[in-house]
Amino acid sequence: MQPRPVTPLGILVQQLEAVLAQAQQAQVPSSLLTAIQQAYTLAAGIDPYLEECTTPESAALANLAQKTAAEDWSKRFSDGETVRQLEQEMLSGHIEGQTLKLLVYMSRAKRILEIGMFTGYSALAMAEALPEDGYLLACEVDSYVAEFAQACFAQSPHGSKIKVEVAPALETLAKLAQARESFDFIFIDADKREYVDYFQLILAKDLLVPGGFICVDNTLLQGQPYLPSQQRTPNGEAIAQFNHLVAADERVEQVLLPLRDGLTLIRRK
Repeated sequence: MQPRPVTPLGILVQQLEAVLAQAQQAQVPSSLLTAIQQAYTLAAGIDPYLEECTTPESAALANLAQKTAAEDWSKRFSDGETVRQLEQEMLSGHIEGQTLKLLVYMSRAKRILEIGMFTGYSALAMAEALPEDGYLLACEVDSYVAEFAQACFAQSPHGSKIKVEVAPALETLAKLAQARESFDFIFIDADKREYVDYFQLILAKDLLVPGGFICVDNTLLQGQPYLPSQQRTPNGEAIAQFNHLVAADERVEQVLLPLRDGLTLIRRK
């Protein structure tokens, strides 16, 4: 099955494709048809070109992505109190994986915390950039995907650097804070409605070292944060509030990149 578009660019391409098809069947001026065709070509070419110009993923990452795509995610899996729908579009993917990998290299991180793992693509990508004595703790609420990911990690020489904690992320963060754990690099890609809580807890409990980095996924969430508020889902509203909070927080500096569904890079001052 072809993945549905879940990024602002992907949604834009789909809409332009529909508009182009309608324009081709309607009696529109040739100049307008040409302009629509050019807009569609410009937008549709970005993601394939990024793939072409980015370092290829490792064999282990390619295998993990293929297994995730082949899995039947139409099933519903329970996280204990609620039931959430899992889907292959939750995978970070090649471009974001390589971005995270390079950020880990550039920051020289040795201890990484990942909040929200899914099938482990981003965790394994970051682990590939860790030194041999590096360590990555991945928080995942769903035992099914945790086992799925660990089976994939076992096929990589870097999988031994990863430890998976199966529990609600806020519970795990509280335990880490109580144990006075700290990390050089933190990646957040979990329950959008808890992003503010993750961020506040990380800084308040010193889970991130001074000068350390937080990367936050889905901070453009299909364009919802910058669309009119009445067009936002609860997750879209949560991300809009999170982005506003981070932008106003003087303890950090940040940049929101239009990478995939939005990736915010945050440095603790």
